[in-house]
Amino acid sequence: MKATLILADYTRVSEGKLDVLGGGWTVAGPDEVTMGLGVLVEVPWDQTNRSHQMVVKLLGEDGQIYPLPGPEGEPMRGIEARTDFEVGRPPGIVAGTAQPFALALNLAQVPLAPGRRYEWRLEIDGETQDDWRVTFQTRGARPAAGTATSW
Repeated sequence: MKATLILADYTRVSEGKLDVLGGGWTVAGPDEVTMGLGVLVEVPWDQTNRSHQMVVKLLGEDGQIYPLPGPEGEPMRGIEARTDFEVGRPPGIVAGTAQPFALALNLAQVPLAPGRRYEWRLEIDGETQDDWRVTFQTRGARPAAGTATSW
């Protein structure tokens, strides 16, 4: 399968197509980050009409799922989205034509550490490829109030 991931301000799927608003950024923060992740998968002809499992995870610099604080008293947890999908073959389509599957994931006010790199990683049916990822970084922390900065 071929897959493309894109970071955006907002994403959605409409009529099977991926809509992206403010797409292609690579730097965010340092405050909480609102983001959309768009995933577009080309399902080969021979893998249509069967179920597939997809997982997207937010990873930290160490390549591990990035831990986020949960409600007080609960353990840390990460951001991970799972879905099953199956793509059919439309009537009259030429044999051998890959079929698209689109996924939109939107997150509001994600608390990320300043000055760090992050990665969204995709897995399909338990497998991943080097290009099934998109990376971004957060800006450094803002100076404390009343601290002079020189430009």
